[in-house]
Amino acid sequence: MRANGVLLGVSSLPGKYGIGCFSLEAYKFIDQLKAAGQKCWQILPLGPTGYGDSPYQSFSTFAGNPYFINLEQLVSYGWLTKEDLAIAEVEDERNVDYGKLYNTRYVLLRKAYNASKIGMNSDFIRFCQEEKEWLCDYALYMALKTENEQSAWDCWDEKLRYRDPESLNQKRAALSSEIEFYKFLQYEFRKQWKDLHAYANAQGIQIIGDIPIYVSFDSADAWANKELFQFDEEGKPKAVAGVPADGFSADGQVWGNPLYDWDYHEKTGYEWWIKRLRFCFSMYDIVRIDHFRGFDEYFSVPFGDKHARNGHWEQGPGIKLFNKVEEAFPGKEIIAEDLGYVTDTVRQLVKDTGYPGMKVLEFAFDSRDSGSASDYLTFNYDKNSVVYTGTHDNETVIGWFTSGLQKEEQIMVREYFNDFHTPDDQMHMPMICGAMRSVADLCVIPMQDILGLGNEARMNAPSTSGANWKWRLLPGEFSEEKIETLNRLTKRFGR
Repeated sequence: MRANGVLLGVSSLPGKYGIGCFSLEAYKFIDQLKAAGQKCWQILPLGPTGYGDSPYQSFSTFAGNPYFINLEQLVSYGWLTKEDLAIAEVEDERNVDYGKLYNTRYVLLRKAYNASKIGMNSDFIRFCQEEKEWLCDYALYMALKTENEQSAWDCWDEKLRYRDPESLNQKRAALSSEIEFYKFLQYEFRKQWKDLHAYANAQGIQIIGDIPIYVSFDSADAWANKELFQFDEEGKPKAVAGVPADGFSADGQVWGNPLYDWDYHEKTGYEWWIKRLRFCFSMYDIVRIDHFRGFDEYFSVPFGDKHARNGHWEQGPGIKLFNKVEEAFPGKEIIAEDLGYVTDTVRQLVKDTGYPGMKVLEFAFDSRDSGSASDYLTFNYDKNSVVYTGTHDNETVIGWFTSGLQKEEQIMVREYFNDFHTPDDQMHMPMICGAMRSVADLCVIPMQDILGLGNEARMNAPSTSGANWKWRLLPGEFSEEKIETLNRLTKRFGR
C-alpha cells in the first residue's frame, strides 16, 4: 500500500512551555496530518535525554522523557495551578532552551508529584507492578544520579557501582520518596502517550517510533545489566561504538555507547532484545531501528580514544537475531535504517529480514558518482522501501541545495527533475514530488522540508554539539495552505 507521512519529533511540536509535548497542540497536529491525507507520523526516540540533549543518548531504553508530560493536564488534575506554569513560559518558541527546561520543569513536576498522593492510586500501583522489570532499576538509578550530582554510575561509590545488594536496599529505603517521584513521572508519561497514540490511530494515523541500536553508558540499562555489554571486570567498556570517516566527519565519530556482548545475547536467545522490541511494539505501530548495519558488522573503537581512526569492524549477530524477532513478533512492521556505507552483506541482511530499507533523496546527487550508480536515485528503488527527502541528521533540502551542493550537483538535480525554472529557495517542491512519485511504498517528508526552510531549521548536525535538537514548529506555521498542498500532492501521487 502506498502511503505518505511526516517526520517531526515530539519536542518540535509548537506550544508555549518551552518544548513540544503531549498537549492539545499534539492532538491538533494529528488532525492536521489527517487533513493533509497523511497516514504516518514518524517521531524521534521518546527517552529521557542527558548530556547533549540527544534523544539517541537516553538514561533508559524503556523510560519516557518527562519533558513531554503535558503540564496543563496536571493543572486539570488540581496538582498545579495555571499560575504555577508561568515559570515554564518562554519568549523564544522556535528553539528549545534545554538549560531553562532543566531548571524549571522539574520544579513543577515535583510540585505535581507532592500534590498527587500518587502512592495511593490503584492505577499507579498496577503500573509499577506491570513495569517493575525495568522501572525499579530506572527509578533507583535516577534517584542515585540526583544524589550524586547527576554523575554517571561509574563515578559512584564502589558498592553502588557493583550493585551490592545490602547497599542498594539501604538506598531504596533512604531514597524512597525520590524513587517514587521517578516512577510517578513514568506513569504520567505513559498514560498521556497512550491517550495520544490511541487518538492518532482513531484518526487513521500510524506512529513510526525510532529506537537507537545502542544504549547510553550513562543509563540504567548499562548499570543494571552489565552482562549485556563488552565490559571488563571493573565495569569499564573494553571498546565503544562509533563509525569510521564519512561525509559527516573526516576522523569518524566516537559515539561512546557500550558495545553488546553478542555471544551472551545469543546464549539467552536474544531475550533482552525481544523484551525491548515487545516494549516498542506496545508504544508504536511501526518501529524504525537506527544504524541497522551494526547488526551485520559494528565499528569498535578502543575505549578512551578521542577519534575513530583506530577503530575496526566486528561481526554482529546477523540474521540469527532477526529470526528470533520474527518468531516472537510475526508480521510486525520494522524499518531498517540502512544508510551510510552499505556493503553487500548489509544489503543481504536487509533482504533476508524482508524489512524495507531507507532511501534518502539528498544522497542521490553526488558528482563523484557516474550515471545510474547511486542506489538513492528513484529509478533504482524497489517498492519495499521508505523514501525521505532527508532525515533528522541531514541538512534541510533548501539548505542542502543552496549551500551544500556544488554547481555541478545543482545541475544534476535540475536535470533529473527536468526543472530549470524553480528558484533555488523553492527546490524543496521538486524534491518532495520526486520522493512521492517514486515506487517506494512509504514516503516520509520532514516538516522542515514541507515548510521549505533553510539550515537554520536543521535538527541535528552529526559530530557537532550545542545547536542540535532545538528546532520547533511555530503556531500556525503548518498552515491551511501548506496542509492543502500536501493533501493535493499526496492524492496526485496515489499515496
